Order: sequence, then structure tokens, then C-alpha cells
Amino acid sequence: MSDTYARSNLAAIDAAHHLHPFSDMAKLNADGTRVIQRGEGVYIWDSQGKRYLDGFAGLWCVNVGYGRKEIADAVARQMNELPYYNTFFGTTTTPATLLAEKVTSHAGPHFNHVFFTGSGSEANDTWFRMARVYWSAVGKPSKKIVIARKNGYHGSTVAGASLGGMKYMHEQGDLPIPGIVHIGQPYWYGEGGELSPAEFGLKVARELEAKIDELGEENVSAFVAEPIQGAAGVIIPPATYWPEIARICKSRNILLVCDEVICGFGRLGEWFGHQHYGVEPDFAPIAKGLSSGYLPIGGVLVSDRIANVLINEVGDFNHGFTYSGHPVCAAAALENLRIIEDEKLVERVRDDIGPYFGKVWGALGEHDLVGEAVSVGLMGALQLTADKAGRTRFEKPDAVGALVRNNALANGLVLRATGDRMLASPPLVITHEEVDEMARIAKIALGAAWKELRN
Repeated sequence: MSDTYARSNLAAIDAAHHLHPFSDMAKLNADGTRVIQRGEGVYIWDSQGKRYLDGFAGLWCVNVGYGRKEIADAVARQMNELPYYNTFFGTTTTPATLLAEKVTSHAGPHFNHVFFTGSGSEANDTWFRMARVYWSAVGKPSKKIVIARKNGYHGSTVAGASLGGMKYMHEQGDLPIPGIVHIGQPYWYGEGGELSPAEFGLKVARELEAKIDELGEENVSAFVAEPIQGAAGVIIPPATYWPEIARICKSRNILLVCDEVICGFGRLGEWFGHQHYGVEPDFAPIAKGLSSGYLPIGGVLVSDRIANVLINEVGDFNHGFTYSGHPVCAAAALENLRIIEDEKLVERVRDDIGPYFGKVWGALGEHDLVGEAVSVGLMGALQLTADKAGRTRFEKPDAVGALVRNNALANGLVLRATGDRMLASPPLVITHEEVDEMARIAKIALGAAWKELRN
């Protein structure tokens, strides 16, 4: 298909017919879309033949890199054998069954069940309902309210967007829906003031306990958070944060939900982000790295505490999707996980490429435009600043971030800008030399932006 349409005016066709996610369509149509036509390893090529190092792994997801023929072959085999069947009405398929076994084998001893969905957004809708069903089944039907975080992201369905704390999303569609409230985020650089990171981590975590007291423990179902906030800007919490959150949830009988859609499947140097932070959640929504984005699939890891009640007490759980456990998507995910296991990519991120990326990426913090350069595993951020010493933010953070992002893109590197933070999450297969290339282009982009801002 790429060859067939290589010389066609795809941007014009796109503008005429295609509504893009999270886009100002009038502006996008005026600027024109970039048509991506090929990928190999950590690189992608557009329809003009320009090559880019994809420092963002698609959308946090292409963990094993582009062009993995093994996954394409597994998909083709399954397509020819059984392209689709559902998991309703007492049926399953071989790939869905084997994937359930495989994915839970890496999630920790308390996770032995998974409910499959088509995306991370659907996964968050799923646990939201499961939690209410669980509490009703154990005789506590008033426990319905979910506490989430300001600036968190949990998808763009009605429940997912409500759970997320993105104000600009809430402004469209009268969100959040009832039963969801938000507390502060552990963003020390932007909100920590004179507190040390350790002090700030405890302060923000204890907002959860204060909110539980305000709402009444008997009314609170769960607390949900990403191990590291992704779309908010790779907000890495202080070391004191997660242990305190876990303590509060356990002591107050509140379900803990770790949204693993971004952090799962090796990005932080463990199979899952909750393992990196040493906590045991009750639910863990998953997607993205489950198939490395090769086909759409997600799910919810369900702890034994919850699963035992759903299985033995609830009867029918009236929830699911046409594509829950889709056999072709499950086959892609199985082959993806085999690659991660066989190539020891999780261990590689933990012991080799993650520390190397941290060192090289961290050196960008010496640039005059960078207030902090932080990372965990292969997930990093550069905080842009007008003044290093005072942690001063720019008046128009979106414009500054876009300036750096566009300069990087012009030089062949894909980074993401969230306001005045530059985000990176390259494929787990990236080499040392490719990390050096990322840093070299990022430095060029920072320099060009700094020069323009001074002028």
C-alpha cells in the first residue's frame, strides 16, 4: 500500500476525510499531515523519504521496535487459522488462553487473572466497574468514589477521561462524571516550593488520607495513579511517595490501582511499574507494550483478592467487548512477549541501556534551557526553564515546548512536548549509539530554541 500511494496527495485526502485524535483539525489541515510509511528498528520514514529516530516509540508503545517479522508471521498464521472468534458464551481461543497465562506470569504472585480489552481506555473503564461490583458483593455498596490525581491520564473514554485529571479534557463533555475526585500530583519541580523532594512526596501522598477523611472511608472505592505520570510530562514521584500511598490504601481499606498502560512491559526496567516501586495493586490496567502496538489489545490484571469474589460471589459480570481477547491481537501479543523474554529486554533496560540512557539524557541537564533532566529506565523528561536557579517557568510553556519539538523533528528526532517538558520513551531495543544520536539531535534542538528565545 505504501508504494501504491507514495506519490498520491495523501495529505489532501487525509484533510478531506480523516478526523485525528487530540487535534485542532482546522490547523492540522492548514499545516498538512506527515505521512509515515515505513519503520525498522528505532527508525521511521515519511512519504518524502525522510528518516526519523523515533524517540517516543510511537505512542509509548513500540517496545520491541519496528519491523519485527516474527510478529507479522504470527499474525498471518493466526489469520489463516482463525481470524476472529469471541470469548462470550463459554468459548475461548488458544491465543487468548495462552496470553492470559503468559501475562500474569510476569505480574507478581498476587495477579493470576486478566480481563482482556481493546485498549487502555477500555481497561480503565473495566476496573472502574469491577471495583463497584466487588464492593457490592462484599457488602459495602456505598464504596463507590474513586480518588485520582490532577494531571493524571487514564484514557479518553468517558470514564477514562473522568479518572484522568486533565482540565482541558474535562472542559469538553461535562466531565468528570459523578463519583470521581482528584488530589495533587507528585510534581516536585513545578509544585514542591521550598520542600525537599522527600518532604514533598510525603505531603502529596497524605492528601489521599485527607481526602478519604473528607469523603468518608465507607464511601471510597479506590485510588488510581500511574507509577510515573506519562502524558502529564513524565512526572517521576519522589522516593517517599509510593510507599506512603500503599500504606494509606492498606490501612484505610481502599483498592489501589496502578495504571500500567505506559509503564508496563519493561519500560522502567521491570515487567511492571508497580514492581519498580515495590507495591502490590489490586488492579493494573495494561495495553501499549502488551503487543508493542502491533495490534490493538489491552486488559486489566485482577488481583486474587478481587478475582476470587468475582468468580465465587458475583455470578455474571455483565461487561465485555466484541474484541475481548481477539485471537489475532492475542497472537501478536504472545509473540511480542516471547521476544521480550528471549532477548531479555526487561533485564537490558534495568542493567544496560536504561542506565546508559540515564547518563546521556541526564547530561542534557547542563544546557542553559534545561532545569532538570530525569529518567527511569527508558522513560525520560527535560524540564525547560527560563531560569535554572529559580525553577522559573516560561509564560507560554506550550510554545516553548513546541519550539524544541519542531527543531528536533526538523533534525530527524521524534520527541513529545507536554507544555514546557520534553518527553522521551524510545523502543527498548535502542542501542548505545542510537541513544547518543538522540542526545546529539536533542542538544541541537535545545540550542536552536535557546537562540531563538534569547533573540
